[in-house]
Amino acid sequence: MASRKELADYLQSAERRAFRQALFAVQNEEDAMDIVQDTMLKLAHRYSAAPVDELPLLFQRILQNTIRDHYRRTKVRRFVTTLFSALAPRREDDETPDLLETLEVAADEAHINPEAWLMRKEVATMIDASLALLPMRQREAFLLRYWEGLDVADTAKVMGCSEGSVKTHCSRANHTLAAILRQKGVSL
Repeated sequence: MASRKELADYLQSAERRAFRQALFAVQNEEDAMDIVQDTMLKLAHRYSAAPVDELPLLFQRILQNTIRDHYRRTKVRRFVTTLFSALAPRREDDETPDLLETLEVAADEAHINPEAWLMRKEVATMIDASLALLPMRQREAFLLRYWEGLDVADTAKVMGCSEGSVKTHCSRANHTLAAILRQKGVSL
C-alpha cells in the first residue's frame, strides 16, 4: 500500500509528462491541465490504498479515460452549440494557444555549447510538432511506450486493446514520425 508521501512523490514525478500527453491529445493548455488535475484527484481518491508499483498503470489508465471523457463532453457541447448557434451572435477568438513548451536546460547540460543546445531544442520542437500530427491512437501508444516506458502488455491494458494493436500503432507512429522528420531535414 502506498503511503501519502509515496503517492505525492509519484504524482509530482508524473505531472509534467501527463500534462504533455494531455496537451498533445486536446491541443489546449487549460483543458490539458484540467485533465491532469482530474486524473490526479481520481487516483488519490480511488486508489490511495494501491501498491506503489501499480500507480503508473492506474494513473495512465485514468489519464486516457479522462481524455476520452473530455472528447465525449466536447462532442456533446459542439452539438448543442450548433443547434442553438442561430440564437446567439458568434464571437471570434483571436487567441491561439501556444502548444509548445520551452525546454528547460538541465544542470548537467549547462556545459553544452549554445549552438549544440539550440540544435537540440529545434529538433525537440520539431518532434513535438510532429507528434501532434499523429492520429490519436498512434500518439497514445507512442507516448505510453517510449515516453512513459511501459511495456507492450501494460500499454495494451492502459489503451484497452490487444498487444498486437499496440505494436501496430507504435510501428506506424515510428514510421510516420521518421518520414515527417526526414522531410524537415532531420537525419535519424
